[in-house]
Formats: sequence, C-alpha cells, structure tokens
Amino acid sequence: MTSATDPSSLPDRHDFGPDDDGLHTAHMSDRWWETETSWFSFCHPERKLGGWFYSMFRPNIGTVAGGAWVWDDSAHLPWEVLYSANYTALRLDPTTDLRDATLPNGVRIEVLEPTMSYRLGYDDGERFRAELRFDGVMPPQPLTAVGAVFGSAHHFDQLGRVTGTIELGGETIEIDCISMRDRTWGPRAETRPRHAAYVTGAAGPDDGFLAVTAHGDPVDEITYGFLRRGGRTVGLAGGTRRIERDRDAGWMTRIVVDAVDQEGRALHAVGEPLSRIIVNRHTFIDINSLVRWDLSGLEGHGEDQDMWPVHTFAADRRAARSRTRSAGSLT
Repeated sequence: MTSATDPSSLPDRHDFGPDDDGLHTAHMSDRWWETETSWFSFCHPERKLGGWFYSMFRPNIGTVAGGAWVWDDSAHLPWEVLYSANYTALRLDPTTDLRDATLPNGVRIEVLEPTMSYRLGYDDGERFRAELRFDGVMPPQPLTAVGAVFGSAHHFDQLGRVTGTIELGGETIEIDCISMRDRTWGPRAETRPRHAAYVTGAAGPDDGFLAVTAHGDPVDEITYGFLRRGGRTVGLAGGTRRIERDRDAGWMTRIVVDAVDQEGRALHAVGEPLSRIIVNRHTFIDINSLVRWDLSGLEGHGEDQDMWPVHTFAADRRAARSRTRSAGSLT
C-alpha cells in the first residue's frame, strides 16, 4: 500500500469516479491512524434545525466511529440537543462497501448515481429516524491546498439538494435544503486539526460557497474553497473570515466572509447564527453554527464550523474570564 503522508503523493484530481464512493484502503499505508470519513449535512432553516450524518473509518484497526446529530436553538450541548449519537470505536466489518452499507453507528448509505446521488438513512426507533436523499448540484470539488486543515489527506466537497423526512420523538419533519457533504481519506492523527474553520453557504443550487480558513489574529485567512455562482464553480484565490464572538461563551455571533475566486469574482457573505451545537471530537471541539447568510442580497443558509484544539479553547476562555473579573474589580 502507498503512503499518503507526502504531499507530492496527492494525485492531481479534478474528477472522481465510482470507486471513490467506496473505502480507499488500497491508497492507505499500514499505519493504524489511516482514516476515512463520510459526512452529509442537512437543515430546516425555518425551524433553526441542523443535522449531520458523520462516519469515521479506520480500516487498519477495523473500527468505525461517529453517528448522527440533530439540533435547534433550544440547546447547544450534545447531551441536551434534539439528538446526538457519537460512537467511538465500533467494529467495522472488513467486507463493508460504502456504496451500499448500513453501518454499526446507525448511518445507512446507498449510491444511486456514482459521486452524485445517495439514499441516506438512520433508525434509532422513536428517538430519531431519517429517510433522505442527497443529489449533487455540482461535481465533487477536489482539495487544492495541501496546507489546509486536511493536511496531506485526499479530500473533496460537494453541494447538493437534500430531500426527504426525519422523525424526532414521533414528529415527522420535511427536509428540502441545499447542504454540503465531504469525503476525506489519508493519515489523521488524534491531535488534528489546527485551529481552523470550515464555512459553507448556499442560496440555491446555483449559488453557494465553501471557505476553509487558518486561524489568524484578528482575521482568519482562507486557505481553500470555492465560489459557485450562476451554476459555475471556481476555486477561491484568497480571502478572509471575520467574526464577532460572545464575550462570555466564546462562540460566533456574527460572521463576514470576503473572498475572490480564480476568475476575479468577488464573494461578500454576512451571516448570523440561527442555532449551534458543540461537538467534542477527540482532542478538539467543533462549535458548529447553523447560519443564515446574506450573499450579496441573496438569502442563504449553511454552517460555520469553528474548530479549536481543546487546550487552546480552554486557555482562551480562562483568559476571557480573568479579564472580566479584572474589569469588575475596577468598577
């Protein structure tokens, strides 16, 4: 098997085929931390409701992690939200084929059209059920920046229309939205990622964006992404993410993304959170906000995944509390 740690080993991929819907074990080394992920998101903006199906595979040690999350503005802690199932290390059947699989973490994936259309499911009895379909509105977009948060892993992102129903506590909720999915495969140590953000938005099937950023002070720089406008998808050449934070909680209260793509088209997106969930993912936390966007006059929705190493976030919050106490002592 080939090594995926050397960036020069990354293929110049601008298209993906049917084999990329399966596990990429043939492209992995024999190290235990070789990892593959599959993520689908969905939302119901009017209800301020967001959702994920996320699975993380480590074929070399035979495990699959992850599961499903659903949240709204009633709670942000994973043990208080509408639904949360985040498994650590379930047995991965070595014969698993992601093109048609029901995983032990509850996620069900069936390929309807390679790289474009998928039937998705989940069944946890009366707590949470889902019958959804993802139809890509664009081909998968390959990772073009080895220095991004995904490091030397192979990676692609894709906007699609998600339709179907979910059931929560006996209530059936119709889903019809434009949301993002992604896939990653390659080495992933427990200490990743760096302090970074993964920001998405879409105003319809022909207008949306992705911006992946590296942490800066005071402005985050975009390292990778794309702008989709008028049905054309072009990679970003650069840009920034600026956010305002709640002084006490530390999460985002307003976000502004300014970028330009490789053809000179400008993106100006201003967002406000509708709801959020904080997910603890081994050594980092993901403060994931469902966002309502103003995309140059078009209303859209998406996410801001504000990713922090746990120790960095803890130090930031301790410092903020210390400043608050100091200011109080002076009044």
